[in-house]
Amino acid sequence: MSRENILFAIIGILLGFIVGFMFASSMSQKAVQPAAAGQTLPADHPAVSGQNAQNPQAMFAQVQASIEKARNEPKNFEAQVQAADLYYQIQRFDQAIEYLLKANQLKPTDYRTVVLLGMVNLDAGQFDTAEKWYRAAMKMKSDDVMVLAGLAFTTLQKGDAKAAEDAIAQLEKVDPNSQDLPQFRDKLASLKAGK
Repeated sequence: MSRENILFAIIGILLGFIVGFMFASSMSQKAVQPAAAGQTLPADHPAVSGQNAQNPQAMFAQVQASIEKARNEPKNFEAQVQAADLYYQIQRFDQAIEYLLKANQLKPTDYRTVVLLGMVNLDAGQFDTAEKWYRAAMKMKSDDVMVLAGLAFTTLQKGDAKAAEDAIAQLEKVDPNSQDLPQFRDKLASLKAGK
């Protein structure tokens, strides 16, 4: 399948999500309007109707323009990150990673991009690569609870008990009240027990 066909498929999926959202939104507004018809709203109340809702065709054009901008401006850091975000939202992880790697090449010390590379690779099931990016993020900022939790989850998914134990200990040191700790400890215990 050519890149253009893939792009049109992605845009079609996005448009479907947008149109579905707009339809559901308009239906819920119609359901509320009859009940509120006899009531008067305060003068400063925002409009209740869907007058301010964005046109799905305009949103489709914006998505297409964002992806084209990233493709046509490979040195534009923000365009690369925005395209990656759009692909991530529709769970096209390979494309999201591709644009994040381009962004990382442009700004290798951008912490957010390094963290996103860890997250997207984790969601893509690429645990070794996710661990690499989470560890790179930790070298930049060692006390980020989200990164530590991501690293713990990644190492548990890989089945690496020692690395998971270290990541959980670091998380506990930084945030002893983390809601993730009990779950991580249980998974670690199961991993060590060979379950």
